[in-house]
Amino acid sequence: MQKKVALVTGGVGDIGTAICKELLDQGHRVVAGHHVFEEEAARQWQVEHRRNGDEFELAAGDVANFESAKAMVDRLRGRFGGVDILVNCAGITRDGFLKKLDPEKWYDVINVNLNSVFNVTRQVIMDMMSRNFGRIVNISSVNGQKGQWGQTNYSAAKAGVHGFTMALAQEGARSGVTVNTVSPGYVKTRMTAAIDSEILDSIVQAIPMARMATPREVARAVGFLCQEDSGYITGANLPINGGMFTSF
Repeated sequence: MQKKVALVTGGVGDIGTAICKELLDQGHRVVAGHHVFEEEAARQWQVEHRRNGDEFELAAGDVANFESAKAMVDRLRGRFGGVDILVNCAGITRDGFLKKLDPEKWYDVINVNLNSVFNVTRQVIMDMMSRNFGRIVNISSVNGQKGQWGQTNYSAAKAGVHGFTMALAQEGARSGVTVNTVSPGYVKTRMTAAIDSEILDSIVQAIPMARMATPREVARAVGFLCQEDSGYITGANLPINGGMFTSF
């Protein structure tokens, strides 16, 4: 595959980092997106990976804000000529039962996990269609498929991500732009490591494979969908959940 420019939103997180590494290994120029408030941490992340021989670019922006996302992509277009591969990986959780859920927690999760997918994809889709090539992979979740107690906001946002995927896949199909979803289950990251050990044990016991995924396993699925010879796969959802949830 010819070298492409790949943007990974939430690229400095655990799953985002693994995706960045996977796309770099495929030979692409990889840009890790991060929030404007994470500038110092992102620079440190970049330096640490550079020591290991991995050269990543950085792009700061608030993907929950349309104008900030536009400015971020405009800067990338000026530097590199556009984005060929987009992985919408940015996400947060703000859990709570609906009867007590603050509106702020609802809107924060919807804005970061769902509206960001529109905000960023809207900036790159026309360029991709004009070049007759594009790969868009949206990171959803098993909880967007089956729901989860205390996550009405997160489950709604992640379910919406795949609805977005299916619709845009139809719009981009004749222009060589594929749009797909990857839906991880529980992944071994710093975030899940912070869960109480008893709760974490009960989660793992409910997974048929009796373990969590690694970020690399999620990244390999994303990388597969981004390859040039995956061009006949579009509108699909690829679950990476160890058998936790299956559907026909």
